[in-house]
Amino acid sequence: MVSPSNSDTTDANASEYDVDLTVTLTESPGADSRIFHLRSAGGVLSPDPDSVDSNLPDATAALAAVEQFGEEIFFPQPRPDRICTQQYGGPQVAEVRGWFRGRKVHSHFSRTDGCEIARWKTMAALLGNTGGATSGS
Repeated sequence: MVSPSNSDTTDANASEYDVDLTVTLTESPGADSRIFHLRSAGGVLSPDPDSVDSNLPDATAALAAVEQFGEEIFFPQPRPDRICTQQYGGPQVAEVRGWFRGRKVHSHFSRTDGCEIARWKTMAALLGNTGGATSGS
């Protein structure tokens, strides 16, 4: 589910990047988390070698997914008619924090039902394309 932010507008602490996201991925309860970063400005991945660069296995695909689906995934409109299948896709969880086009992002991803699995698959490249992101495809 998405945790609403206090403000969806540009913040004084907003990033210099259009996309500046940190993903914390945990494959299973008790497992060590892995941290990934995705940063871009004007659709170009961060080239700065002194910064924490985009370190996803396929940062280009992750940026494409975020650019295409970020608005819908990070800032969804309520849909009371949405029905989710009751299926379990695995124990993986991911937290995405940062900035998307000047708006603060704090999203939680899991694979606890059909709707959450669909969200995970939509952002699989951002979530690291690990076993959890691609199993059951």
